[in-house]
Amino acid sequence: MFTVRVHKKGIIVIPKDIREKAKIFEGMLLKIYVKNGKIILEPLDLWDKVWGSCKGLGSAEEAELELDREEERFWERRK
Repeated sequence: MFTVRVHKKGIIVIPKDIREKAKIFEGMLLKIYVKNGKIILEPLDLWDKVWGSCKGLGSAEEAELELDREEERFWERRK
């Protein structure tokens, strides 16, 4: 168990040991929500949106644009 401090704007640092165990890496998108009073972080797989578009859950074009935008943001952060 780790104790972390909440910084300005709600920023927290997830300790390296936890990130490694959870397979969280730089640039990864996470869904965050509250369930039963607990904060839950889950990986966001944008490919689910692409495949979901085949099931009528949105258009493939929207999913592709979102993937493109996220890739651009990822590379911008790495500069």
